[in-house]
Order: sequence, then C-alpha cells, then structure tokens
Amino acid sequence: MYPRIVINLKKLKNNLYKTIEMVKASGHSLMIVTKGCCADMEVYKLLEESDVDYLADSRIQSLKKYEGTKKERVLLRLPMISEVDEVVRYADMSLNSEIDTIIRLNEAAEKQGKKHKILLMIDLGDLREGVFFKNENEIYHITEEILKLANIELYGIGVNLTCYGAVIPTKENLSYLVETAEKIERKFNIKLKMISGGNSSSVYLIGRNELPERINNLRVGEAFLLGNETSYGKMLEGFYDDAFIFEAEIIELKKKQSIPVGETGVDAFGSKPVYEDLGIIKRAILAAGRQDIDPEGMHPIDSEIYVLGASSDHLILNVDNSQEDYKVGGIVKFKLNYSSLLRAATSPFVEKVYIK
Repeated sequence: MYPRIVINLKKLKNNLYKTIEMVKASGHSLMIVTKGCCADMEVYKLLEESDVDYLADSRIQSLKKYEGTKKERVLLRLPMISEVDEVVRYADMSLNSEIDTIIRLNEAAEKQGKKHKILLMIDLGDLREGVFFKNENEIYHITEEILKLANIELYGIGVNLTCYGAVIPTKENLSYLVETAEKIERKFNIKLKMISGGNSSSVYLIGRNELPERINNLRVGEAFLLGNETSYGKMLEGFYDDAFIFEAEIIELKKKQSIPVGETGVDAFGSKPVYEDLGIIKRAILAAGRQDIDPEGMHPIDSEIYVLGASSDHLILNVDNSQEDYKVGGIVKFKLNYSSLLRAATSPFVEKVYIK
C-alpha cells in the first residue's frame, strides 16, 4: 500500500554505528533521539543491540514502547504536570526548567518508591526551554529547591540550540553552559554527573575538537537518521542520507497551465500561494499530502521533478522535464528532510516497510 516509507535498516545501522563511534570516541555518552521515526520498533531493535546509553523521545507514549529495555529512557520535552506519574513510571530521566513540575515529579516518585533523575535546562539564547543563563539568581533558587527533594536527583544540566531560535552551538556559548555547571557545583558543594551539550547541531564541533572539555553528553537524532549535522546542514562523512525513502502513487497525470484561472484568495491552510508562469506543463498528482508529509522537505530522487505544492491529501509535481515515462499508478520516490520524515513517520496513513 502507498504512501509508504521504505526504511533501509542496513544503512540506518551504518549511521548508528558511525554516530556511536563519533560521539563516544570523543568521551561523551550518547542519547539517541527516536521521535524522528516515531519510536519505530524495528529501529528500536537496532538501538537495543548497540552501545547507545540512552533512548530519548519527546513523548511518553513512545517511551512506553521501550519497556524492558536495557537502556535508560529520557523524556526530552519538559513534562506536563498532568503526566508526572507516567513520566516517573516510564522515564528514568527528564529535562526540566519549572520547579512546580519538579516538585510534582518528586511526589510521583515518592509514591512509586523511585528516585527520578532530572537535567535542569539552561537557555543560552535559543529561547526555547530553560532558565535563561544570565538569570543566575533564578538558576540558584531552582537548584536549591531541587536539592531539598528526596526523590529527585539533580543529575546535571543541559541546553537546546538551533531548534527554535536557530542559534548555532559554538565553543563560546557552550562554555557558558560549563561555567554555569561549575558555579552550581561550587555554590552547593555538589558534583553534576552530566553536562548535555545539545543535539545534532553540536556534532560538527567534535570534528573541530571544539566541544568544551566538561561537556559529556549529546542528544542525537537527525545525524543518526538522515546523516547530516544540523548547524550547517552538511552531510557527515561515511553516513547515508537515504535510509528513509518516501514512496507515493500517481493518481492523476495531465497537462495543465501553471497558473490558476480566476481570482485567487488563500489556500486550505490560510496561505496565499504565489505561482510561476511556466506555460502548459505536465503535472502529476500523488496520493499524499500535508496530513502525511511536509512538501517543503521532499526531495525527488528524479532530479528533473519539482514539487509545486500540496493540499491536505494531494502532492502536486511538475514532471514536464523528466525523462521517465510516468503513468497513472506509477510510483515516485523521495528523500526526506527531518521535518518531512517526522510527519510521515507519525502519520497513521503512511505504511512502513523494511529492507533488512
């Protein structure tokens, strides 16, 4: 059935072991982030057999799938107060920035007879989660309150970069993270076990030997799945960018003009599209749409095809210049960027098949 993602587990295993070699050879522990493949269980089997230290995901529903794992499970998205019982039950560690939530996690951990680890997130300027690094008094206050909690272990601190504000991790800004950790340690006479220096956007610093020395953990998803670092979008040497291929079926193939007829307003998603006048072109419509994929993240294997746009259920292509003899019922294949992979892997309408 189509649409579908073809997952090449051999290529993915190559990427996994290249990631392990790259990160762990430099002395860092490794969290593999699985949200990009929606906690796929065939991918999980690869991870379970590997030297990965932690399985990390943003959704408790995904971490639930990993019951019985030999790895530690980490909840990446800040916990909701409404889910603290499940967080403690299914995650060994979570990322946090709100003391009210941490207090509730402590209560849940006490009820379950557990000790729950947390990373206190520090915002270095990307403006997503974390206590802002310049607000030292707030950092110290939260730390002091955490240390009073019997069933919470302040395991370390962490940072997220590039995901919202697109701030690139550098030796300079990550040094602020290390400096913050050392200030906490001196003030409270403790030793933090983990300083987590970000995600796949921090990977490029390993090759440059520019990760500050005390950073000892990275959280890697896109580099493992798609073979690229995310600061500059460069392919990593020896990695594959086509472990995931999206395939969809042609349901209409016709010559039409390239500009709509009549007065135009906004499309089904509230945007006002802009069209280029290419004259009469051969257009293919595929049975997939924004409910399944992000059309801006689709890269046709046939380099002479161009994605024109998409509605919720239809992906529209310009196939006018292609040398392939496409027909209704034929299949078009795509590489995916992270945004499109994330959506396709999450859609219940996209089948998954495996090359083992």
